[in-house]
Amino acid sequence: MRILVLGAGGTGGYFGGRLAQAGVDVTFLVRPARAAQLDEHGLAIRSPLGDADVRVAHVTADALPELVAQRPFDMVLLSCKAYDLDSAMDAIAPAMGEGTWLLPILNGLRHYAPLDERFGADAVVAGLCFISAMKGPGGEILHLGKPASITFGERRGDGDGTRTEAFAQACAKAGIDHVRSPRIAQEQWAKFTFLATLAAGTCLMRTSVGGIVATEGGEAFMQSLYRECLSVAEAEGQPVADTARQAALTTLTQSGSALKASMLRDLEAGQAVEAMQIVGDMLHRAHAAGQHAPLLAAAWCHLQAYEDAR
Repeated sequence: MRILVLGAGGTGGYFGGRLAQAGVDVTFLVRPARAAQLDEHGLAIRSPLGDADVRVAHVTADALPELVAQRPFDMVLLSCKAYDLDSAMDAIAPAMGEGTWLLPILNGLRHYAPLDERFGADAVVAGLCFISAMKGPGGEILHLGKPASITFGERRGDGDGTRTEAFAQACAKAGIDHVRSPRIAQEQWAKFTFLATLAAGTCLMRTSVGGIVATEGGEAFMQSLYRECLSVAEAEGQPVADTARQAALTTLTQSGSALKASMLRDLEAGQAVEAMQIVGDMLHRAHAAGQHAPLLAAAWCHLQAYEDAR
C-alpha cells in the first residue's frame, strides 16, 4: 500500500512516521523548508509509547505530479487544520488519481462537503483520530499523553471495504491503535460532541477541565454544555450511545484534570483556531434543528471576538 501524507506536523507526522517506521510505503508532502529539515535530521518522534528516528520519503508540491506519474498513490492521509482545507485540497489534488482514496482525520464534519465536491464522494472515506501531538522547536514530533488512535470506515454500506481493510493491516503492522468501524457516523458524532464541549468549555473559561469543575457551578456548566451537543447529535439522527456518553462525561467533569482542548492551546499562543469548524458548526446545526443552545452561543461569540482581535 502506497500512502501520501499531507504535511509532517504533529498528527500527520506521528501517524505517518509510525507507518514508515514499520516499513509501510509512506511519502510526506511537505514545504521546501520542512523537506530540508527531513533531509538533514529525518523524522523524530518523542512519545510515551516509544521514541523513533526515521528516515522518511518526502516530496514538495512542485515535484508531486512527476512522482505520481511514475507511481500513483493508493491513499492520501489528510490531517491538516480544518481552516487550511482549501490549500490542502489544492496541494493533494495531483495525487488524487483514479483509484486513489482519501482519509481525512480533521476535526469536525464540515470538511466532507467540499472534499466530496472536489474529489467525489466515492473517493472520500470517513475518519477521525484521538491524539495530542505537536511539532517541537527542532522539528521533532512531540506526542503529549498516551492516546494515539485512528478510527475509519466507509460512509456507505456498499463502499469498497478492501481499501479500508488494507489500511487496517498497515496500522496493525505499525502497532497503531485503530478501529475499522462499520458505524463510522456514530463514531464521528461521539467525538464531535465531546470535542465541541471540550473546546467550547475550556476556551470560554480559559482554563482546563479541572479548573472549570473546581469552581462553583463548573461541573453543572460542563454537563449542560455537553447536553446541548448531544441534542444536536440526536437531531441529526446520530444519538451518542450511553457508554460513549458516560465515558465522555467522566472526562469532561474530572476533578483535577489538566485536560484542555488543543483549540485553547492555539488560542493561548495567539494562533488561528478551528472555531467555525467545531463550535460554530455545532451551534449552527443546533439552530437548524430549532434548538436553543445558549452555552454554545456564548462560546461561539467569545471565539469570534478572539479571531476579530487577532
